[in-house]
Amino acid sequence: MHYTKRLLDRRLSPAVFFSSYVAIGAVAASCSSGDGGRAGSEPMDAAAEASPAPRDDAAVDARPPADAGPFDAAPLPIVCGSPPCATALVTTLGVETVDRGEEGFCALLHDGTVACWGAGGAGQLGRGNTQDSVTPARVVGLSEVAVLDHTCALDKSGAAYCWGTGPYLQNDAAATTKELVPVKLPIPPATNIATGMSAACAAFENGIHCWGLNASGQIAELDNASSLTAFPPRAMAVPPGAPVRDLVVAEAAFVVREDGVTLSWGAGPLIGRVSSLFPDPYPGPLALGGISSLDVANDNACAVAGAIGYCWGAVVSDPAGIPVSKTDRALPEAVMTPEPIVQIATTRTLRAPVNDVFEDQYGRPILQPPRWCATAASGDVYCWGYNASGQAGDGTKSYAYKAVKVVGLPGPAAQVKTTPGTTCALLTTGKVHCWGSNYYGQLGSGQPKVSSLAPREVVLP
Repeated sequence: MHYTKRLLDRRLSPAVFFSSYVAIGAVAASCSSGDGGRAGSEPMDAAAEASPAPRDDAAVDARPPADAGPFDAAPLPIVCGSPPCATALVTTLGVETVDRGEEGFCALLHDGTVACWGAGGAGQLGRGNTQDSVTPARVVGLSEVAVLDHTCALDKSGAAYCWGTGPYLQNDAAATTKELVPVKLPIPPATNIATGMSAACAAFENGIHCWGLNASGQIAELDNASSLTAFPPRAMAVPPGAPVRDLVVAEAAFVVREDGVTLSWGAGPLIGRVSSLFPDPYPGPLALGGISSLDVANDNACAVAGAIGYCWGAVVSDPAGIPVSKTDRALPEAVMTPEPIVQIATTRTLRAPVNDVFEDQYGRPILQPPRWCATAASGDVYCWGYNASGQAGDGTKSYAYKAVKVVGLPGPAAQVKTTPGTTCALLTTGKVHCWGSNYYGQLGSGQPKVSSLAPREVVLP
């Protein structure tokens, strides 16, 4: 992710950040006792569940400016004090089951290799097996990596390698395959790559190409046949513009240009713009300009524009049974943070079992609300939302209705990434610290099962 030049002495009015908070998680949950730290396994507080998060009516009706200018700040630089050090941090992709297969992380190390830890059932650790791991280890066979996206990497020559379960072009008869070690994708040298559960895209000199399953219209016009079709790489009709800075693929696809203009297509409401098509297979500009950072997790998205965070996507059913519309979060809405932010992360919405039951008495799915985290220009980290395993980082297991500062980090952060059960921060020293659930070893501390309310250092190889 590229940013405009950093100007840390710039001051913005605090009112900008406090006037537009939207607490999106409508279901509150807390944990009354510690267990193994498995995400979603903690009992939900019935009283909290019945109380929707407070909303700022003025913010609900506000629409973000389409021409929001870029904020002259970037994440703090990473200066490796003593190897091993990480230079980038991502979450892994698993499979969409209640086993939380996405509970894992990978780090791009200073020597151009990649190390992963946490859940391994989908092969996403790249070690030749499907075992979980409490300790990071290098992905087999990768070197000179320049770009890392989930469990796909580009080396310095632009060659693409992927591992785990995903649309990796290894079988003409299937959209996805499980690769226990990295496989080289049969595509030309690329400048960017992005992969989701069943679809992927890459940026080349001649444009954007996407492939995989077309269930959400990310690859082709949608009809009964194409929704079940696994497509080979095909060019997307992306309007011309500034060079591509970043690609993101989930239930929708996003192209972020160097000027902050962002194009989206695929599933609504994730595309974050007004459209008469649902899903919309035609790339169009997001209803937010000047984007400097974008994170998408399956059905939820967040972006930073002008040092302010905006989020949109899936709607969590109202616990009181009040009807909700799929379009309630269709457009980016500003969120409140205590200071300017430069990067933001989100989790997807999960079906959350309560006493092994996945539906309430009315047959509605029980949903675990998302959580959001952001890195501030100062290097502090803030989180809000679901916190039953302490993954918000404030030292409690209480639902975080507003952004809370992560306590216990030994220094400023350059980046934060979060999964439903765990959060990790990449510090400016190149060290990684994680907190929250550890059911799959996603804290990377070498200690199995034991969750942590305080950040723990990841044992990088």
